[in-house]
Amino acid sequence: MTVVETDRIDMADESDELTLDTMFETLEKMPVPQGYKVEIVQGNIFMAPQRQTHWQIILSVVNQLQAKYPPNRLASDVRIDFPGLLNGFACDVAAMAESATPDVNGRWRYQDVEFVVEVISKRTAANDFGPKKDAYAEAAVPVYLVANPYTGRCHLYTEPKKGEYTVDRIVAFGEDIDLTNTKVGLTLKTDDFPRD
Repeated sequence: MTVVETDRIDMADESDELTLDTMFETLEKMPVPQGYKVEIVQGNIFMAPQRQTHWQIILSVVNQLQAKYPPNRLASDVRIDFPGLLNGFACDVAAMAESATPDVNGRWRYQDVEFVVEVISKRTAANDFGPKKDAYAEAAVPVYLVANPYTGRCHLYTEPKKGEYTVDRIVAFGEDIDLTNTKVGLTLKTDDFPRD
């Protein structure tokens, strides 16, 4: 039997295909240091240490969101796959729509995400303002908030259209973030957001 060259190429392409599932399965077998957040952005693996400041902002946001979202519709550092090439993010905070249910693999669908919060780390800040922001806009996540403890400011992105956020506001720590006219439907207090 003769194997045609194109058959060999097709078989090699199928078996060498890189997927988010295979990447995360490999990561689960690796000795990732405790206290590090791991996510895949455009096929690149990023690990960032979690700091106390980071956690305090996340906790403050989650506590406030519980006025509208029950705990079973909130996620933190949980894999959610977003549009684009190999985007498996572990959002600092994600709030899901009322009708949301996990898929057959137990993961949330990006189509059900109403609100994402990212607290930047120095090493991965470019992701939060670049490819992750683009992916959230492409996924039509209605509200995206980036908290920056280094500058003491939040960047609020809303009204995604055609893969871009059309509204961009900056709010200083200590000021209220009015989300009452968005899917989130509440005002987020930032008085207790610590700075680095």
